[in-house]
Amino acid sequence: MKRFTTSDGLSLAYRDEGAGLPLVCLAGLTRDGSDFDYLAPHLSGLRLIRLDARGRGASERAADFHSYSVETEARDTVELLDHLGLEKAAVLGTSRGGLIAMTLAATAHERLMGVCLNDIGPQIATGGMARIADYLGRRPAFASRAEMAAAMPALMPGFENVPASRWAEEVERHTRQGERGLDLTYDPKLRDAVLAAAKAAPPADFWPRFDAMAGLALALIRGANSDILSAETADEMQRRRPDMIRAEVPGRGHVPFLDEPESLEAIHRWLEMMR
Repeated sequence: MKRFTTSDGLSLAYRDEGAGLPLVCLAGLTRDGSDFDYLAPHLSGLRLIRLDARGRGASERAADFHSYSVETEARDTVELLDHLGLEKAAVLGTSRGGLIAMTLAATAHERLMGVCLNDIGPQIATGGMARIADYLGRRPAFASRAEMAAAMPALMPGFENVPASRWAEEVERHTRQGERGLDLTYDPKLRDAVLAAAKAAPPADFWPRFDAMAGLALALIRGANSDILSAETADEMQRRRPDMIRAEVPGRGHVPFLDEPESLEAIHRWLEMMR
């Protein structure tokens, strides 16, 4: 794990492994770079860079929750590229990480080689967002990781045929065991940031940011049972970008783990476009 300091003085953690095509991985709202542990063993011949966004994982928490915004986190990503001396990189964005990738396309297009979106698009389904808002920023109501792992099939709608060992890995990666039970691996003030953004008028329109990815190698991975990215939104994305590589992952909700055969096939095709 390495660190760099952002322009507003926050210390952020990242992993930088391998050599070759630079691939920056950006995790979902409450997650961190460990989200890509399942994918990493299937990649070769590239430089895998995994960022813990501000307030998540091993990165420092911000004093002001308003800095937990897609725009600020996009700036952090550019500053990471600057820190690493990289003129361009490919970006794989899961959920919120994909919103950041689209924002980069609109604000720093020249720094991107391509974008792969994991179960996210310019339009977020309200039902899925309500589900996330319900648990966001709240400590898990479980005394142990084992107890939470057993409950994961009920907590994660849309997932089918996931072995118990995978749910145990998920809980271990994304919770901390404390004296009072389980705790979060992210700043609970993310809840304040998301609720404040939801009240903004008007909400940000991400379709222009999606369209800003013109000219970039583009791929989309969607959980077939996703409650965040609807099939209709994915169809519109395909209509606007007929060349977009697209994979539907059966038995997965929000978000696919990225080691499914369908995910891997799409990611490898996408990477080949930039080699």
